[in-house]
This record gives sequence, structure tokens and C-alpha cells, in this order.
Amino acid sequence: MQKILVWDLPTRLFHWLLVASFLAQYATAKWLDNAVQWHFYIGYFTLFLLVFRLIWGFVGTQHAKFSSFITGPGRVISYIKTLFRRDSVPAIGHNPLGGWFVVIMLVLLFVQAVSGLFMTDDIFLDGPYRQLASDAVLEMMNSLHHRAFDILLYVIALHIGAIVFYSVYKKQKLVPAMVHGNKVSKSVGISDSRILRAVLVALVAAVLVYVAIEIYPPAPQVDEYYY
Repeated sequence: MQKILVWDLPTRLFHWLLVASFLAQYATAKWLDNAVQWHFYIGYFTLFLLVFRLIWGFVGTQHAKFSSFITGPGRVISYIKTLFRRDSVPAIGHNPLGGWFVVIMLVLLFVQAVSGLFMTDDIFLDGPYRQLASDAVLEMMNSLHHRAFDILLYVIALHIGAIVFYSVYKKQKLVPAMVHGNKVSKSVGISDSRILRAVLVALVAAVLVYVAIEIYPPAPQVDEYYY
């Protein structure tokens, strides 16, 4: 058994920045008055994080790639059968069941972030795509934005419950590994975090989000009346 690097630094930064962004989104929507503009800005940052993670899921390190943890139903069922065995071998990266939870959370967050581009505070602020959509689309986006959030709360609660279950029942500490990136295993870990590649991916993600928010949508039309 040896200590190996499993979670690269970009993946760990994404994880904790996403946690902070979600909490900030909740605070600006539910607790703070006159913070809608910050809600929009943090939403754009969340969209950047998600675009980064989507790209990193294809070009990142071994355990960050979707191909390493998105598995077929057979492997998921086999894993579920061993779920309550205390002596089951810990997964190096995401286990087959946890991998699908990651996918579900990312999809829900994407739905929230994209639908947020159509939202309004009904006073001063409109999302960049609001004026392009019909009333039916706006109603659908509004519904998706709020329902995705409600479902996310349940998924996050299950995620936290799973962390506690693995920590207490199976004696597998998941949180420390997402802080320092290391696990103790017989397997071979990743050699490094591919920082330069991650910086390039972050730049691509930032450009894509900037174009989607600032360049592609037309400028809001303001009716002016002269007397």
C-alpha cells in the first residue's frame, strides 16, 4: 500500500469552487436583499466552471475523465451488491454508483446555469437571452431553473449522506482526498495534475462563456420617447 495522487489540482479546485458558488447562489437568492446582480455574476462564473469540467472530462487526468467513472448498468448493479460490505475494496476514483451521481449533479447544474440566462428580476436585470425567447420558452426556463434547484438540494443531501456513510460505516475518508488529492492504494496514481493543460482549458472555457454571454446575445432594446 502506498500514497498515490488520484485527484488532480484542477479537479479539486473545480469541486470546491463549485461548492462555494452554489452556496453563494443560494445566499444571494434566498438570504440577501438587493443581491440579484451578484446572483447573475456568480451564475456566469458557475457556467464557466461547468464548461471547464465538461472539457476536462475528456482531456484531463485519468480519474477526472468521464470514461473512468461512467459505466454501464451491469457494473453499477455489481457495485450496489457490495455497498454494505465493510471490507469492500475502495474505488480509486469515483465508484460506479458515485460516478452517476456526479453526472446527475453536473446535468442539474448545467440546467440551472443555462436556464438562468433567461431569468429576470422583473425590475432592472434580464438574462442575456431573455429577449430572444418566446413567452412559452421563458415559462419553461423559469420552471426548469427552480425545479432543478429543488432536485439539486435532494441530490446534494444524498451526496453528503453518502460521504458520512463511507466515512463512518466503511471507514473510507472521501473528503481529505478531495483536499490534498492523495489516497492510499496498491494501484498506480497519476503522475501530475497537468496544470498547463488545465490553464489552456480554463482559457477556452472563459472565452466560450464570454462569447455566449457578452457577444452572441444582441444588446437589449430600450424604447426611448422624445417630446
